[in-house]
Amino acid sequence: MFVTAVVVLLVSIVAATLVGTANISPIDVVSTILRHLGLGAIAPAEPLPDLLDALIWQSRVPRVLLAAAVGIALTVSGTVLQSVTRNPLADPYLLGVSSGASTGAVVVLLVGVGGGALSLSAGAFIGALGSFAVLMLLIGGGRVSSAARVVLTGVLVSQFFAAITSVVLMINGDANSTRGFTYWLLGSLGGARWQPLIVAGLVILAGVIAIQFFAPALDAFTFGWDSAAALGVNVTAARVWLMILTAIITAAAVAASGAIGFIGLLVPHAVRILVGPMHRTLLPMAALTGAIFLIWVDTFARTAFAPNELPVGVITALIGAPAFALVLRKAGS
Repeated sequence: MFVTAVVVLLVSIVAATLVGTANISPIDVVSTILRHLGLGAIAPAEPLPDLLDALIWQSRVPRVLLAAAVGIALTVSGTVLQSVTRNPLADPYLLGVSSGASTGAVVVLLVGVGGGALSLSAGAFIGALGSFAVLMLLIGGGRVSSAARVVLTGVLVSQFFAAITSVVLMINGDANSTRGFTYWLLGSLGGARWQPLIVAGLVILAGVIAIQFFAPALDAFTFGWDSAAALGVNVTAARVWLMILTAIITAAAVAASGAIGFIGLLVPHAVRILVGPMHRTLLPMAALTGAIFLIWVDTFARTAFAPNELPVGVITALIGAPAFALVLRKAGS
């Protein structure tokens, strides 16, 4: 199943790159990618005109790859936090990262902190890590003995930073800047470019690989923190590292795309049904499934109403809310 998922992901990357207003053949897409990777000798087609080449390599490819990276980050974060907190409703934004990112972004956008040296993504990333630092301070650096306290503290931190964001918008915002920030807040991959993609992708890849080493601890956490300690897991250390890693990869994802909801909540449940609860298998399958899902949702968001484009976060909410309601109804029946 893992190999099948990898193949589906690769096919999805190429196929999603084809979709758009310009009609480009699969051979041309593959040839263009091979040339930019230094493999032009084996490219099966002649070079495209510069405009089409730039459309593929500078616009579509980074956007599709960013969708895959963000899908991986959010799904893995949701999977981890659902296990750590034993809360099936936990999602990547449980630790207040999304609200902190919003505050960082709006401060950079409207207040101009850093004299213009900070980009919107950099401000969002700093704000996300700042909100997580506040959460860790409030829960005592991970020494808290109750998963419920982590959840409630996350809600507290989220509301606090959301309030700061609202105050900054009211004091400094105008119609245009508020509209632009709102669009970013809904989640969009339209600004994907190679440099932010590489930075976010490396952070997410390193974090996901590190999380995989905690798969045995995550299996133990499903039985509760006390049971995990009885099984020989250093609960405090594992919990702290897992929360730090999920916060970092979620911050990288939110900084690159805004807040895209429901992926980290819904996809882990769907993957558990398919492969079971063991995290050594669950984590990589969830990552691949999240990547595939977000690639196609974003493809729909940018093409369904062309030339207009919907924020991808709106589409994930429209899909995720009814789907999760159905899951809850079946679970309760």
